[in-house]
Amino acid sequence: MKRNEFIKISGLVGISLAVFPNFSFTNFSEQFTRNQLIGKGNPDIVGDSYTSKMHKTAKEAFNRMKAAAAKENINMEVVSAYRSFQRQKEIFEGKYKKFTSEGLSPEKAIEKIIEYSTIPGTSRHHWGTDLDIIDANAPRPANVLMPENFHGTGPYCKLKMWLNENASKFDFHEVYTDNGNRKGFKYEPWHFSYAPISIPMLKEYKEKIDIKKMLSEEKILGSEHFSEAFVSKYVKENILDINPKLF
Repeated sequence: MKRNEFIKISGLVGISLAVFPNFSFTNFSEQFTRNQLIGKGNPDIVGDSYTSKMHKTAKEAFNRMKAAAAKENINMEVVSAYRSFQRQKEIFEGKYKKFTSEGLSPEKAIEKIIEYSTIPGTSRHHWGTDLDIIDANAPRPANVLMPENFHGTGPYCKLKMWLNENASKFDFHEVYTDNGNRKGFKYEPWHFSYAPISIPMLKEYKEKIDIKKMLSEEKILGSEHFSEAFVSKYVKENILDINPKLF
């Protein structure tokens, strides 16, 4: 880099730090690889299980949020965090085999799968920024991730009310909101995303990943049935029709 260019960039960073105290050089030059974006490896993921693996910065923020909730006798438990490409592939292909063996056409099987499950390579859980959260202090129902558990007399009502009031203070936002005009994945009151990392990752995902090409290259079972029209609709509804605060 030429000396004049270095001075110019250094000056811009210095101004940004003065005007925006939370600005960091990491944010200024953040880049994510294809593998990071599709869940095939990320050096920033820490933890040793599917409930504890997260992006290191998201984990720090979650621990602060968990400590704050504990003061209200809420014990936040993560039931799903980072999910690798391979794990999502196993989930998707397992359902695909099940539904097609039961007589559904490949296209109908895929439609049924994506009511709740993402296609591998397209899951926000690949980034380590997104968490499925319950309250370990509440009675545990047989199926914890059901919307009714978070409303009315459900066991996680107290948790949901706390998250509604406080999650944004820690930069977490609900992803798939209860909005009648929203399409794509069903309402998930348990699913929160750490915006400072997931927003730039989504931006780069949109810029770098050709989804139809990626799915073909990764040889996802059933990918030959992902038409251009299907992929376009999936991107618009399942990937991009989310909480506006996550853009």
